[in-house]
Amino acid sequence: MRITLERCSFTVTSLIPSSKARRTVAKAIEAWGRLDAVINNAGAGAILPLEDAPADRIADIFAVNVVGPSLLAAAALPRLRATRGAIVNVSSTYGHKPAAGLSHYAASKAALEHLTRCWALELAPLGVRVNAVAAGPTESGALTGMMGLSDEQAAAVKEQERARIPLGRRGLPDEVAGWIVRLAGPATQWMTGQIMTVDGGLELA
Repeated sequence: MRITLERCSFTVTSLIPSSKARRTVAKAIEAWGRLDAVINNAGAGAILPLEDAPADRIADIFAVNVVGPSLLAAAALPRLRATRGAIVNVSSTYGHKPAAGLSHYAASKAALEHLTRCWALELAPLGVRVNAVAAGPTESGALTGMMGLSDEQAAAVKEQERARIPLGRRGLPDEVAGWIVRLAGPATQWMTGQIMTVDGGLELA
């Protein structure tokens, strides 16, 4: 499935404090007149052994991966209720698969997956569906950007990941985006509270 960007606009913003989340929703309504889906795709993480984990770095990871999605979903809820819309949270295989050195990133994604299930129960009476896509290692700039690795370190991590993934390769962005689009759209109107893992079988390894 090829994802195209027709009639799309982008706003890059922090969602903390909650007033910024409300402004983000307002900009979407100004641009499109309605809100059918919220995709919580912002992410923060680090390869962070426990003995090297400062409080501010842990707080940053949870602010982006847990607090931000919570504020945006809350700000969008009245609009989503009006359209019987959907929330799609983007998690990770490591939200339910432990990994050494990724404890705080993994814990934040585990929290996001549990938020997904709790919100699904809470918002079902309002007609709002909540699901998540748990993405495995995907070809993007996350290792050198979000994780802060050098090019050499990133190349080594990619090789290690390929060796562990049963299908023998990292994912492509469209392979993850296709599931996000499905969960946000009308084809999955009878699905809520589900975590769809798209990772080449990594969670099984």
